[in-house]
Amino acid sequence: MDPSIAQFIPLILIFVIFYFFLIRPQQRKAKEHKKMVDELKRGDKVITSGGIIGTVERIIDNEKIEVLIADNVKVEILRTNGIQGLVTSKVDAPK
Repeated sequence: MDPSIAQFIPLILIFVIFYFFLIRPQQRKAKEHKKMVDELKRGDKVITSGGIIGTVERIIDNEKIEVLIADNVKVEILRTNGIQGLVTSKVDAPK
């Protein structure tokens, strides 16, 4: 084997390790988040990036939604950056 090619084998192995342990899982998580945000509907309980829990009141357009965070308090939130996830029953029931 050519010595110059042998020098690049460790770099190639490092890239493969980075791909499988960092890049691929991050892409999968981003894809799941985009799917969740696209499927939001009225009545869903969500948690914002700032940690505020609220209920989706209406979908304004492809970029914004209106979230009810308290009685008569509604805020407009960007769909892609503002919603962290859906609230599950485990978070719902404080004990």
